[in-house]
Amino acid sequence: MGRLFWKIFFAFWLALVAAAAGSGAAVWWHRYARESAEPQLAVGPPQMFATDMAAATLRHGGVAALREWMEETGRVRRVRVFAVDAAGSDLLGRAVPEGALARARELAAESAHPRAAQVVAAPGGESYLLFVPHTALAPPPPPLPVSPWMLIVIGAATSLAVSAILAWYLARPIRSLRWAFDAAAGGRLETRVRPLMGRRRDEIADLGRDFDRMAQQLQKLVSAQRRLLHDVSHELRSPLARLQAAIGLVRQSPQKLDASLERIEREATRLSELVGEVLTLARLESVNPAAEPVELAEVVASVAEDARFEAQAAGRDVSFHGVGGAIVRGRAELLHRAVENVVRNAVKYTAPGSIVDIAMRLEVNPPRAVVSITDRGPGIAPEELGRIFEPFYRGGSDAGGAQGFGLGLAIAQRAIEAHGGQIRAANVEGGGLRMEIALPSFTQG
Repeated sequence: MGRLFWKIFFAFWLALVAAAAGSGAAVWWHRYARESAEPQLAVGPPQMFATDMAAATLRHGGVAALREWMEETGRVRRVRVFAVDAAGSDLLGRAVPEGALARARELAAESAHPRAAQVVAAPGGESYLLFVPHTALAPPPPPLPVSPWMLIVIGAATSLAVSAILAWYLARPIRSLRWAFDAAAGGRLETRVRPLMGRRRDEIADLGRDFDRMAQQLQKLVSAQRRLLHDVSHELRSPLARLQAAIGLVRQSPQKLDASLERIEREATRLSELVGEVLTLARLESVNPAAEPVELAEVVASVAEDARFEAQAAGRDVSFHGVGGAIVRGRAELLHRAVENVVRNAVKYTAPGSIVDIAMRLEVNPPRAVVSITDRGPGIAPEELGRIFEPFYRGGSDAGGAQGFGLGLAIAQRAIEAHGGQIRAANVEGGGLRMEIALPSFTQG
């Protein structure tokens, strides 16, 4: 069960507990008030003994003796006996509890309780009702009436309050999410909803974090697409301008047709290569490599052999040493393209007469294969290391006139990441650049 489930569960549970507690308190208060408003008689042995003493005093000593006895007993404040005449007045002039008086008259008329409340005649002929009440003389406040409707009102008010708080607690972040989705749909991908969630720690807050992550990724993709479109437009402008210039030259000077056609062919080839590279990069954005076992050492060795042939023609060399047995799940042609782009880039920038070293090793924790390609070129400025994998980016080392579109390393990075791996670059002490490709693998056999 999620955290939001438990919040809703405990909210309703607390509402029921509060409603039950309120109803119980109302019932208790009603019973207490009723008992206080209608005090009953004390019918225990001490009270009966006091009533018998008062009756004997009245019969044998008269009203004056009873008054004196009652005053003396009142000062002791152990048991207070009431003597009420036919008019309902106490002999000592005290306020008579109506509930106790009514109950005393009922008991005096019954034969089952002859001593709890007694009607005794004085020697002078007047009669007095003698009894001992439970409570003090001061009448308590009137009881509050409690009915089933009051209990319903208490439960409804409690549930209404809890429901209102719960609805506000759930609706506020949902409104924020709705606003964020509307903003993202309107193209404002910089919108973030997590700051509006406060300190929430539940599924709605997790949904806000997921939205922020989605919006951030969309913002990166849209920015990359716009930057790619801008860079492609910039790259296409130069060869198209040269094509137009060659066509204009043919029209002005037909005798230069062969030279102009050669220029047109060269620029058309360059445009075709550029479009092919851009399409490859676009396809790698959503590629899903097939889970085929690939022997990475064989792929790297094949790339090294081809690169050595090209490097030796340019006065450079390529060496490869490593271990086999590392199986990578993916597509062999994509991995070949990624490693080839990195190696060809190293051969292009390494110093004349130097060697590009390609090494492969296996790591156990976590299990992965690491291919390192080290050249002896000028290296990369530290501030440019993080940008060399951007499409169409060519650093300051391209000032020497090296040809290319700046897409090789971008394609390599997309292909490696599509296989769950990583690629990074670092300068080598003494000059040169080292590229490391790490791919998850498992040992054959």
